[in-house]
Amino acid sequence: MAQQVLTDFQVRRPTMSDLNAVYKVLETCDLADFGAPDITLDDLRNAWRSPSYSLEDNAWVVTTSDGEIIAFADVEELEHVRNFAYVRVLPGYAGTGIYEYLLQQTEQWARRQIPLARPDARVSITSWIAPHNEAARRSLLEQGFQEIRRHWRMEIEFNEAPPAPQWPEHITVRTFQRGEERLVFDTDEEAFKDHWGHLPMDFERWKHWTVERENFDPTLWFLAFDGDRIAGISLCKREHEFGWVDTLGVLRPWRRQGLGMALLLHSFNEFYRRGWRKAGLGVDSQNLTGATRLYERAGMHVARTFVTYEKELRPGVELSTQTVSV
Repeated sequence: MAQQVLTDFQVRRPTMSDLNAVYKVLETCDLADFGAPDITLDDLRNAWRSPSYSLEDNAWVVTTSDGEIIAFADVEELEHVRNFAYVRVLPGYAGTGIYEYLLQQTEQWARRQIPLARPDARVSITSWIAPHNEAARRSLLEQGFQEIRRHWRMEIEFNEAPPAPQWPEHITVRTFQRGEERLVFDTDEEAFKDHWGHLPMDFERWKHWTVERENFDPTLWFLAFDGDRIAGISLCKREHEFGWVDTLGVLRPWRRQGLGMALLLHSFNEFYRRGWRKAGLGVDSQNLTGATRLYERAGMHVARTFVTYEKELRPGVELSTQTVSV
């Protein structure tokens, strides 16, 4: 396909002074797609401040002739083999070629990662959209992307106190303590090796997104122990006016014993105690370890669906997790 060219709009790199205007674009797109925002202003600010992120290199804004920001895109990578493109255009500017232009910019950036990737590794770029965004779907297909996965946002509302957790024998739970960052990181990595698409996370990047966040609350991180061995984690935060389970992970030796459900209910009860009457989390709809069934048993329902599209940039060995043998 020929390179898309924009003639009626300006393209430039964003700066931190554009944060609120860009968030307004993302919020407007989320409202059109889902009826509610999907990320917070703090999420966006934290992303822009990430040590692996560069506004001058992997982000773009499109403006009108009078300088109004009407579109945003960025792209990030893991191990130079998995590249994640995020493209949003105000609904009123659909069909102007902006979406296609920005998608091509992210692909060009991702192609520059190929020489940096392991020589035999498969390199791809993915992007996700709402399932009913037909214009974006057509653009992705026209540029060689294919649907590969669906992820869910699952939620639950509390009309009464959640059930009390039933802990497996010998399990105790407490909140995170400073100095345990590496322990939690290693547990997170070990548990999510069995998550579709997983690639190793850098410790410094993980810290930026977790314990170094301005709104990090260590009393919402729950660690389950069997004696002195950590068995599972539920890492939560407040998002908007409800509780959000960022990470729920149980290590293999303790799976299928009810620990995942106990950690989830423990988190729900803490949300309820704080006056939050709603909880949510994100999950792969085809989760390899059966997490969706766990969440359904806990009373959660699918509130939103996100459709992931992928384009292969170089064939090779897939480095990310695709299947699990247990």
